[in-house]
Amino acid sequence: MQNTVVNSWNEWDPLKHVIVGRADDCHIPPEEPALDAKVPEDSDMRGQWGKRPQDTIDRANELLDNFASMLEKRGVRVDRPTSIDHSKPATTPDFHTQSQFGCMPPRDVLLTVGSEMLEATMSYRCRWFEYLNYRPLMQRYFNEDPNFRHESAPKPRLTDADYHPDYLSDKIGDTKRLEWAAKRFFVTTEEEPLFDAADVLRFGRDLVVQHGFTTNLKGIEWLKRHFPEHRVHTVNFPGDPYPIHIDATFTPLRPGLILNNPHRRLPEEQRKMYNDNGWEIVDAAQPAHNTPPPLCYSSTWLSMNVLVLDPKTVCVEASEVYQMEQMDKLGMEVIPVELRDAYAFGGGLHCCTADVYREGVCEDYFPNM
Repeated sequence: MQNTVVNSWNEWDPLKHVIVGRADDCHIPPEEPALDAKVPEDSDMRGQWGKRPQDTIDRANELLDNFASMLEKRGVRVDRPTSIDHSKPATTPDFHTQSQFGCMPPRDVLLTVGSEMLEATMSYRCRWFEYLNYRPLMQRYFNEDPNFRHESAPKPRLTDADYHPDYLSDKIGDTKRLEWAAKRFFVTTEEEPLFDAADVLRFGRDLVVQHGFTTNLKGIEWLKRHFPEHRVHTVNFPGDPYPIHIDATFTPLRPGLILNNPHRRLPEEQRKMYNDNGWEIVDAAQPAHNTPPPLCYSSTWLSMNVLVLDPKTVCVEASEVYQMEQMDKLGMEVIPVELRDAYAFGGGLHCCTADVYREGVCEDYFPNM
């Protein structure tokens, strides 16, 4: 058995150990205050919830297994979660929802900063117990790495006070949602700290956190207090009417270079730290698809949800020809990875992974602050 060392400070240093998710027992959760089930109108499952069709689970697992095997062949150690029974209700003294979600996207739950892996609060009731899928790995890492810090943010109560009522009503169009996004008015309130790990990007000493649907300002304040040696920066992207997770909007590739979704550009007033330190922010290539896959909550911009293996190597979904072409022009070796049929289970190549170990140390990439 290999001994574990937990260490990862950014999104691009050479990746040596990673968690890859599984599609096992993934469910479409029932409606709840923060969750807009974006099921296509012509789908037989519209308005329904429950376990996803087994053939789609099997196909997603095939792709995730192939991805894990490819990483292992490139010398990356791969661990996998142990799925809990997601058909069981999520029940606390404050809420009850009929089923849970899944364990395909560990990036949503686990934030690795140095030798620490932090379990996020999560902001959906159906995901309250999702951390349990990863506890066997956390226990193993704790036993094997004497420097590993296993941390968990305070579990939120997720009462109705955490959400603005009727925010996701069908009667409210995208025009109004875009107005709200520009004003930083989102579905979550400031009742208590809320954040998903996938709203955080790591730039060495600096953490960049998206304020949106799944992370509120109190959650960002909690992260600031929890990581006092880091500079924590709040960002938002007014062009996104459904700002859920940052990694299909803002994608660092290597020191000095970031891809930005051209429909959700970082506002000029938030670019100063990048401009003052010689970072280039370039528009991501257009997605190769006009629509997401069936029963998928995410947008077509999972095209830019890539996994960087090192500053010269990147994994891109195999059908995203325009994104692969752009990466090639940016001087990256591109590894095509078929994953589109797994998108509906929780996202793309960045979403379905969580760093355990990347080579390198904590550096200051923004000395001119």
